[in-house]
Amino acid sequence: MNVRKNPKIEFAEQFGIFFEKVGFPRMAGRVWGYLLTCNPPEQTAEELSKAVQASRSSVSTMTRLLIQLGLLERVGIPGRRSGYYRVRSGGFTEILRAKMRFTTEVRRIAEHGLKLLKSEPPSVRKHLEEYRDLCIFFEKQFPMLIEKWERGRKKK
Repeated sequence: MNVRKNPKIEFAEQFGIFFEKVGFPRMAGRVWGYLLTCNPPEQTAEELSKAVQASRSSVSTMTRLLIQLGLLERVGIPGRRSGYYRVRSGGFTEILRAKMRFTTEVRRIAEHGLKLLKSEPPSVRKHLEEYRDLCIFFEKQFPMLIEKWERGRKKK
């Protein structure tokens, strides 16, 4: 017997696997993936729980995490008592900005390491110098790319 699975749930599971690969809970990816495809775009915790086949407490924990990451927002709908979750507009760029803050922090650590190694031969310093230089490159280029992206999105 060939039972066709729900494509939105399969998509959500793919996001779950991806999230797990990058160090986040698989369930957070499943919730995120489902919210990217559901209709209506606003879902209660109960609706999410049923859709991704998880406990309400698990969904609650994951929605809090996704809100902290800047991917989701909690909204109210006039005339309804429940809180709803939906994908936050601009959430993708927020993730990239967070990665850039990480890049800046790592560059500072590399610079500190280079100060500690200032009397060492170039062969010892070369890896940290390369990493620092790559971080500097991204720190200069990334803001321009995000600005260009956002200008292009506004034109649509």
